[in-house]
Amino acid sequence: MSVSPLAWLALAIIVTSLLTIDFVGHARNPHPPSMREATGWTIGYTALATVYGLAIWASAGGIYAAEFYAGWLTEWSLSVDNLFVFILILSTFRVPRNFQQKALLLGIATALVLRLVFILLGAALIEHFSWVFYLFGAFLVYTAVKQVVDARKDEDEEEDATAYVDNSVTRFVRRLLPTTDGFVGNRLIHRHAGCTMITPLLIVIVALGSADLMFAFDSIPAIFGLTSQPFLVFSATAFSLLGLRQLFFLIDGLLERLVYLPYGLAVILGFIGFKLVNHALHENTLPFVAGGRPVTAVPEPSTAVSLGLIVVTLLLVAVASLIRTRRPS
Repeated sequence: MSVSPLAWLALAIIVTSLLTIDFVGHARNPHPPSMREATGWTIGYTALATVYGLAIWASAGGIYAAEFYAGWLTEWSLSVDNLFVFILILSTFRVPRNFQQKALLLGIATALVLRLVFILLGAALIEHFSWVFYLFGAFLVYTAVKQVVDARKDEDEEEDATAYVDNSVTRFVRRLLPTTDGFVGNRLIHRHAGCTMITPLLIVIVALGSADLMFAFDSIPAIFGLTSQPFLVFSATAFSLLGLRQLFFLIDGLLERLVYLPYGLAVILGFIGFKLVNHALHENTLPFVAGGRPVTAVPEPSTAVSLGLIVVTLLLVAVASLIRTRRPS
């Protein structure tokens, strides 16, 4: 797939425009969105991603469009899992409901910039060192197993709602800059008595952005397991994260009903991890693996197979979770 600088510019304009619309239309008028509003925007972002995929189909072909859809669905499903942590951060910092939209929007914008850097670095590594696929694949398989272990542990132990603590980034910000005692409206910076201070809302944004970067360590390799095109990886990441804010308000109270989500994510991550390792074997150059020769005994799953597995897994997770949570205790 040949991607011109003009295509990157067009994607940048789309992302910037959507962030601007979000900020002007919502964050500058602080309010907790209604269920109807959140549903409308979530459907809108889903439709936009669908149209974007069709545009890729028309310009580059169905294979690349399928790779985008597979990457977008994977990132979207992993982002739903991330919402648990976002909810925990917002509740721990006791962010007023009216200001949560702004915190989420700016946190997601920060995450997009950080993820773009991560994607470009990952693409450079893959281009020069094909053995990196072994590391990506092994890490995803480890993450899949950890998803199952953590899910089983949560079933046996009651989750502590106050378990969140500042990460190293937010602790550094607190030590580096003077902070106000409480929120000052929806301001990020407050000047009082000749002293400029940051507000807890800015720390929340840093916490959201830095926490999301931690999630990128499994989601970005997962998308690289579905497509080798950095343009498609960032496109999938951008469209999933842009709709994340409204999705947060849509399923805030429903997340606890997705009881089988960790198992579904484990299946998806495990499959992509296997796919990455298998791809690395097909491209093998390591002298201590089969004498440096490619190992092609197991065929590589096609994009259609990958996309089908992701869709079926997510549908089964949703249906099984609803059946489980509706069952009388």
